[in-house]
Amino acid sequence: MEPLLTVQNLTKQFGTLTVVQNISFVIYPGEVVGLAGRNGAGRSAMIQILAGLYAPDKGQILLEKQPLHFPYEVKKAGVRFIHQEPELVGDLDVTSNIFLGQELTWPWIDRWLKIPYQRRMKEEAARLLDRLGAHIPALDEIVRNLSGERRQLVAIAQAMVRPSKLIVVDDPTRWLTYPYQQKMLDLIQEWQAEGTAVLFSSNNLDHLFAVTDRILVLREGQVVADRRTDETTREEVVSALVGMAGRQQRTPVLWALDSYRRSRRQTETLRHNQALLERDLVAQDVLNQQLVEQLAQQVAALDSANLALQDAQRRLLTEREEERKHLARELHDQVIQDLLSLNYELEEIGENLPEPFELNEAISEVRQSIRVLIEDLRRVCGDLRPPTIDSLGLGAALQSLTRHWSERTGIEVGLEMDVNFGRLPEALELSIFRIVQEGLNNVWKHAGATTVQVTLQHTSPRMLLISLADNGQGLPRAFDLADLSQDGHYGLLGISERVALMGGRLHVQNMNQGGLLLQVEIPHPRVVRENVF
Repeated sequence: MEPLLTVQNLTKQFGTLTVVQNISFVIYPGEVVGLAGRNGAGRSAMIQILAGLYAPDKGQILLEKQPLHFPYEVKKAGVRFIHQEPELVGDLDVTSNIFLGQELTWPWIDRWLKIPYQRRMKEEAARLLDRLGAHIPALDEIVRNLSGERRQLVAIAQAMVRPSKLIVVDDPTRWLTYPYQQKMLDLIQEWQAEGTAVLFSSNNLDHLFAVTDRILVLREGQVVADRRTDETTREEVVSALVGMAGRQQRTPVLWALDSYRRSRRQTETLRHNQALLERDLVAQDVLNQQLVEQLAQQVAALDSANLALQDAQRRLLTEREEERKHLARELHDQVIQDLLSLNYELEEIGENLPEPFELNEAISEVRQSIRVLIEDLRRVCGDLRPPTIDSLGLGAALQSLTRHWSERTGIEVGLEMDVNFGRLPEALELSIFRIVQEGLNNVWKHAGATTVQVTLQHTSPRMLLISLADNGQGLPRAFDLADLSQDGHYGLLGISERVALMGGRLHVQNMNQGGLLLQVEIPHPRVVRENVF
């Protein structure tokens, strides 16, 4: 497949400051490419060049193999831009801004005399805004009177008027509330399904991982990483953003993403304070310098110890699952088979024995005990390693788990999964199964519930939400996850560790109507499509 957009050795300087340096990349038709970079990395400057607002000092831009010569009009080239700051004319109304420069005209009037078709433009503007879920009371409202969010929605609608080959989205979500941010992500996927390529610049890694096929990372005006989204991790992207080499195979630094974000803010504060100390070291004694160095060493040692601990925990979980698999196979293939053979032999003995009745009855009781023992062993094997997960997948394994668990505990279980759930990587399916299994056991042991609802649904192409909601007694007000191990309760703690090792989020809360809601959000590779770029 030929590239739609080709950027070759793009360079731009402002005075002595180089903001873009030898940037090269390609975008294919229908591909969504993410653009990540810290403030000052050159993202905005590069997008301004693509938009034709700045002329590059060196390099060229090709659209469908045809070079774009500055100055050029991007709309005529079939490229649309959604900027971080809405570029609208404040004195014009909503409809005029949406169709600015691309007005709809009366079709039966001479093609040289273009008269705007106002009624049709208003109808189309209303349709586009309705597609966005935007509620603007009057289309003749002057744009400057609108809120920042509504102005951004008008700018997005402006980019949707005409079909496009490429849409460049420059992080418009800063003006948008959460529902409209999700709508923006849905639009990007719709554009991709229509064959439109998208260059999506954003500071939100969750957004980039949700919708992109590739992620370009800019640092100091250069492309330092070009990774396929399904083949990279957030840690690798963050390492490229901040310039930390050698961390591609490292696990996440902290147990959970929320803890990581809090630690990130603390780390930035620490670095800021360290910078202030270093600036004043000339006027201070040598002791302060030693204290700063010792602090840096301690932070580095703590980071390394934390990473090693997580690696050990991951190996421990993997080895435990292998041992469970081996033990379940041994029980099933050897012990259960031996018991079945023994049962058959007893059956033959009972058939060949003459009366008395008492001896036959005793043999029947022994055989019944053996059958009960076999059923118990099969249940143990299922707990050790669900047999259906390898052959039929996670969905079948969870259906079997919830059905047998409900029969055993007397607690009603509802299981709801997305239609055509599909297969996930083996390790991920097994981890999700263990989370649900441990969550159900917690309900049985501690909740005092009569019903529990288990739900698995995709919140995005790369994010799975697992929910367990019961009607039990919930958690005490002074609940603290850190105190569970001291009290000998390891269920929720084990779930939190599994979730963190997969880079997910764990949320536990009491519900207003009573009972506990446990939610786990886990990232996973998106299903590979037939079109490969």
